[in-house]
Amino acid sequence: MTNDAPVRRRDAAATRAAILMSARRAFAARGYDGAGVRDIAEQAGVTAMLVNRYFGSKEALFTEAVAVTFADPQILRDDVLASPTRAHDLAEVLIAETTGDGLRLEGFLILLRSSGNPRAVAICREQIERHQQRRLASTVDATDAAERAAVALSLIAGFQFMRQMVGLGALDASSPDRLAAVLTPALAALLDA
Repeated sequence: MTNDAPVRRRDAAATRAAILMSARRAFAARGYDGAGVRDIAEQAGVTAMLVNRYFGSKEALFTEAVAVTFADPQILRDDVLASPTRAHDLAEVLIAETTGDGLRLEGFLILLRSSGNPRAVAICREQIERHQQRRLASTVDATDAAERAAVALSLIAGFQFMRQMVGLGALDASSPDRLAAVLTPALAALLDA
């Protein structure tokens, strides 16, 4: 008897990418402690053993998921940071990305929902410093560029948290132009030294 079923080709890169995407979603939804390797594997269409073969451990998978997420800027984009009106452009992008029930930024959610685990926080901090803080600081012409970038990131994260997660009425009810008018000078004071 012959088996006429098509043979599924193995594609290591596609499998790895599927696992990583599943992990990013799981960690954003449930944090480090709440996301299980079996659930991540199931969503990727593979076994937990295959996840461990590709990544070695849950911590290593988390580290790579965080690194990939933070390396792909959704707010601190090159076009925004290179703009001569970057404080205004940054404010506009932040407002657009946090409008209504819009996209909750994956990196922010991973950090927020993993904040109870000290090791997960350390991994997130390392990636934030490596990607966002360094990227932003490199655009600031000041001796305290790292500090300015860190405070600007705190402002950005705080704005996102209060607007999207808490739903602070003044941030939700204000027009994008009004919010930009308030945010722009605060960002400019930090970034345009």
